[in-house]
Amino acid sequence: MPEKNKTKMRELDPIQRIGCFEEVALGYSKEEALKEAARCLQCKNQPCVSGCPVGINIPGFIKALREERYKDSAMILKGDNNLPAVCGRVCPQEKQCEARCILGRVPGGDAVAIGRLERFVADLEIPIESVVKPSIHKKVAVIGAGPAGLTVAADLAKEGVSVTVFEAFHTAGGVLVYGIPEFRLPKKIVSNEVQFVQEMGVEFRFNEIVGRTVPFEELVNDYDAVFIGIGAGAPRFMGIPGTNLNNIFSASEFLTRVNLMKAYLFPKYDTPVKIKDRVAVIGAGNVTMDAARTARRLGAKEVHIVYRRSEEEMPARLEEYHHAMEEGIKLHCLTLPVEYLGDANNNVVAMKCVKMTLGEPDSSGRRRPVQLENSEFTMEVDMVIEAIGQTPNAVLKAGFSSVQLNKWGSIQADEETGRTNLPKVFAGGDIVTGAATVIEAMGAGKRSAKAILKYLAGV
Repeated sequence: MPEKNKTKMRELDPIQRIGCFEEVALGYSKEEALKEAARCLQCKNQPCVSGCPVGINIPGFIKALREERYKDSAMILKGDNNLPAVCGRVCPQEKQCEARCILGRVPGGDAVAIGRLERFVADLEIPIESVVKPSIHKKVAVIGAGPAGLTVAADLAKEGVSVTVFEAFHTAGGVLVYGIPEFRLPKKIVSNEVQFVQEMGVEFRFNEIVGRTVPFEELVNDYDAVFIGIGAGAPRFMGIPGTNLNNIFSASEFLTRVNLMKAYLFPKYDTPVKIKDRVAVIGAGNVTMDAARTARRLGAKEVHIVYRRSEEEMPARLEEYHHAMEEGIKLHCLTLPVEYLGDANNNVVAMKCVKMTLGEPDSSGRRRPVQLENSEFTMEVDMVIEAIGQTPNAVLKAGFSSVQLNKWGSIQADEETGRTNLPKVFAGGDIVTGAATVIEAMGAGKRSAKAILKYLAGV
């Protein structure tokens, strides 16, 4: 019988890491990876695979790993997942593949550390030649170089489709580069994964805003099919009184400045991100943890996470929450800001808050927060970062007017195929589902790639 508990992964010491942006999780050594791989039961029915949105042959790559056939393991991974080094770091495996692992159902036992093993194999950087089929003389435009767009592009290129990716930013990766901090996902890792996609023959056109610099209709006319994967990058605010005071930011703006303008390399890069002494971050998802931990690294003396539900309802990964607590970040649950207070210069100086209690479950399945009477209090802060979600960018309505949207302003598309109301136009990822995980966007990309191939074949 294998060991009940998963092999621990080494991490930077909390005192060391709050002063730098080096990656916190240090990965497995060869000995640690082999020890963990030996725990896999190689189940015949492969329950872990059913929990993976991109259908990785998990037992297969782990079997090759523990037999020290490293190139075979890497090839199995790359066969299903074009971004394994990314997924091994940021996917919520504990809610997906690892949640289905038989070992995790043993009382007191842990699931196999599938994500950590995926990261280990990907980080070996074993040269693997891209297997690309002969050209089928079809060309597809992919709008957006985030997880969904990169997945569609790679899967189509493997099948001999000529793919051009149009990206608004100056680099590929989408949320992988502008949203997720360096200490959780180093930019070099993303760059390596993108290079693998480029080696398949995928063309990238950067600084191109489809709907602005390039008419959407032009792509529809010039290409055999179009995939829209532009994400949901516009910020969402609570809209409470005082929102327009100085030093109140959305998490998307804050993290984009830090990541794309290299604030994490200060003083080498003098990025316009000024951190105050007492920072409040509103929310409790992974983006909240990213923003809070980034503010701590950039010099905030105190960072407070303010969340209207209880600790049990937090959507953030447990690992990210634990890291935040280790780094001295304070958590205020069942607390809701209702007004921001400013000084004579319109700088935020405090938040008026109320205490909450939990009522019946709402549409998300979590218990609905209800305000307690006479529970108002004031919390002194001099900077606020709202991390309460994102919405589709306004360019969607203006530049993609022929594409049907749903009541939330996202693209209306078939969940399984990504088909929109336009015959040759497909869509997937956050622009369809709203903000979700990297691997869910990749799963949508894989499904759309299959549907696009069928469409190109006239099926």
